[in-house]
Amino acid sequence: MMAFLSCEDVIQVDLPTSEPRLIIDANFSVFFNETPMTTEGSVILKLSAPFFQEKLSPANNATVFITNLDDGSIYGFEENGNTGIYEPAQPFDLPNFNDQYELTILYESKTYKGSVRLIPSVPIDEISQGDGTLFTGDETEVLVKFTDVGSRDDYYLFDLDFDLYLPTEDRFYQGEQFVFSYFYEDLEPGNEVIITLNGVDKQFYNYMSILLDQSGQNGGGPFESAPSTIRGNMVNTTNPDGYPLGYFSMSEANRLSLVIE
Repeated sequence: MMAFLSCEDVIQVDLPTSEPRLIIDANFSVFFNETPMTTEGSVILKLSAPFFQEKLSPANNATVFITNLDDGSIYGFEENGNTGIYEPAQPFDLPNFNDQYELTILYESKTYKGSVRLIPSVPIDEISQGDGTLFTGDETEVLVKFTDVGSRDDYYLFDLDFDLYLPTEDRFYQGEQFVFSYFYEDLEPGNEVIITLNGVDKQFYNYMSILLDQSGQNGGGPFESAPSTIRGNMVNTTNPDGYPLGYFSMSEANRLSLVIE
């Protein structure tokens, strides 16, 4: 009779730890071409988590407000339950392109600030369903057509629905009409796809490009996990070394919807 004996050593891995950082997702879209004209968005606050911990904790009980630095108007936000999602306490006035807006967050005796201007966009000319496929043959092709403005350098962020995003710049199609295809998985006839085109600045374009490269687009969206150590445009004015993660943006936006056949 033969017997085989084996043993396994348990290896303890000491992973680096650090103080949780505040993660700020504060993106606002302004729809001038809709009736009524509206501003949509909220401030989502979370705390970064240790390595291997995917779920992020909400940052509760913060004081959040946006100030129009040109006319002094202040817009307060209130937390929706204990979710870390802070929504406007009163309707927004429609932002002006020439005004500067400052987001202030007071959290655990620290002050975080960031300022932006409203970034222009362009309309979506048309979205339509194509008949192309990629790998499995089950994908649904959606064609998006829009026309860039030739008098300025533009950066865009497409919200392609279902937590899918695409940043693009007009370097190769400035002043021209541009058409691209996007392929969706698991769409059924009758499903609706809403595509939104946001105007962004170069800094936010670069931020989203890096974030999407790191996080991928696996259905959870780039904001579902901690955005590594990608620093955005918010600063900790109390302790600069305790900088937050995330971004504050304000975009003119246009959207169209398509029902899949």
